[in-house]
Amino acid sequence: MLRAENWPNWRGPNFNGATTDKNLPSTFSRTEGVAWSAPMPGPSGATPVVWGDYVFVSSTDDTAKTCVALAFDRKTGKELWRVKVADGAGRDRMSTFSNSSPVTDGKHVWFFYGNGELVCLDLAGKETWRRNIEKDYGQFAFQWTFSTSPLLHDGRLYIQVLQRNTPVNGRGRSDGPNESYLLALNPATGKELWRVVRPADAREESLESFATPTPYKHAGRDELLIVGGDCISGHDPVTGKEFWRWGTWNPTHIGHWRLVPSPTAGAGIVLACGPKDSPVYAVKLGGKGTLANTDLAWQSFVQSTEDATKAARSLDVRELSSDVPTPLFYEGKFYILNGTKKKLLCVEPSGKVVWSGDLKGKGIFQSTPTAADGKIYMMNFAGEVFVVQAGGSEFKLLHTAEMAEGENTLRAAIPISQGQLFIRTSKTLYCIGKK
Repeated sequence: MLRAENWPNWRGPNFNGATTDKNLPSTFSRTEGVAWSAPMPGPSGATPVVWGDYVFVSSTDDTAKTCVALAFDRKTGKELWRVKVADGAGRDRMSTFSNSSPVTDGKHVWFFYGNGELVCLDLAGKETWRRNIEKDYGQFAFQWTFSTSPLLHDGRLYIQVLQRNTPVNGRGRSDGPNESYLLALNPATGKELWRVVRPADAREESLESFATPTPYKHAGRDELLIVGGDCISGHDPVTGKEFWRWGTWNPTHIGHWRLVPSPTAGAGIVLACGPKDSPVYAVKLGGKGTLANTDLAWQSFVQSTEDATKAARSLDVRELSSDVPTPLFYEGKFYILNGTKKKLLCVEPSGKVVWSGDLKGKGIFQSTPTAADGKIYMMNFAGEVFVVQAGGSEFKLLHTAEMAEGENTLRAAIPISQGQLFIRTSKTLYCIGKK
């Protein structure tokens, strides 16, 4: 019997973008291979999550200008419930409040929004608890709308808030310090277990991170991997205590390098992607304290003569960079999507680039690739979905499907569960695969 996994958070069951599902479609369209489709009430960058026969979706309601949580029947696409979580849909032209993906354990589902609202619902859509992180810990100090997805791991609900240390555009605390922190909550009640300040030497927008913590176990030690503020750090999931940190990819303290990609770990290393055409850095796991550049396994290239990591082993591969998409780790290899150059690269843990392929298409990529059944799936801004063969000695594009019309800011990843793909555009949720 083939194992069919749930997709409980935006990065999947293993927190790396991959799953063991089989018999997945290679070709499809808006009219072919569709098990069902359901209308979406408004735009959102959030990735749906799947558990059993439930599909949970975070969204805005474009008509009512609200934030909503939705559940669908995975078998039929029937909307099971819709819960209004908060008034207001967004505050800037680049995104909405609904860019954080929900997380579930199959008994409850947690939704978080860029205005600070955090709510726990049961499978019937009944509210268990709620709180507002901004109201409780201070207004978020971000130039754009804040987004991070909650992480459920080992009985704790984590949220990271890595933000500016001073207000920006009228946002941020004026009654106290704007601290960056990692927060652990009791998922059953929402009550604080601990809150640990996570300082950094970055300045201005470079203090802002839109990443999500990544749990990983290496050499018997559980860690939460946190990236932002021009550095990456590993923390004790039980206490939040910092085990180690490495940085920086920003030795000249450029002030506009916000960080988006989350860490991806595998084969004893963790990847941190510097922003805006900066290198990818592979940090050896298992360290303690402040790590040196010799603790890097490799970096994709040396950015400049002022690059503080120039002593590390450089691959001299300029296209090996990711401004927004989080890397994928699948069957022993990393897949790094350079969204601005529309290239996908297959990389060994040693740093060897196996292949690089041009995706082309109508838009850039800000969604994260996912994989199963020997295939990699990713969607660009315009809603074009690309299917690439995983592994092999050369790049092989299997299929391209236009899943949206007239859209240009699609960011949701494509979750994979029980032999089906779930493709979320601003207007429609598609379930692709056998009914």
